[in-house]
Amino acid sequence: MSHSVAGEPSSAGRRAVPPTTAAYSAAEWDLLTDLPGRILVAAASPGPGRPHRGVTAGLAGLDAVAAGRASDSDLIRAVVTAIYARHDGATERNERLTDLVDLLAAARAAVRVLRRRADPADSAAYRQWVESVAVRVCHAGQTSPGPADRRFLDRLGGALDLR
Repeated sequence: MSHSVAGEPSSAGRRAVPPTTAAYSAAEWDLLTDLPGRILVAAASPGPGRPHRGVTAGLAGLDAVAAGRASDSDLIRAVVTAIYARHDGATERNERLTDLVDLLAAARAAVRVLRRRADPADSAAYRQWVESVAVRVCHAGQTSPGPADRRFLDRLGGALDLR
């Protein structure tokens, strides 16, 4: 391990808290880091008029979440880092939280948090990124989503203030 002149471990060996996360309360940060997984689960779940989705759809959603690592947005990169670092049962929590009404309410709450705390460019990038998770899941293995999927995506886009 390399050391600095003062004998301290180098900064490469320390985990830095992204400055982006400091702007949010713990509850707000949990909301922002839980939302992509909740959207993935909801988009992959069968519903009225929506097909049962297989592994391909889940993998497409995971790939969309992981794509956030290459985002220009500091916020998205910090969210993805937090998602991958999490070992607190978030996956199990997301599996229980697929009710569309609750999901849309969480998306609207995230938009309110982002309006108050985030840079407008980061806010827009985050909202588009989480919507892209649902789009990729709904399009996985299909040429185009059916009417129920389009309604789901429209409602989600509205809740994310993208429509």
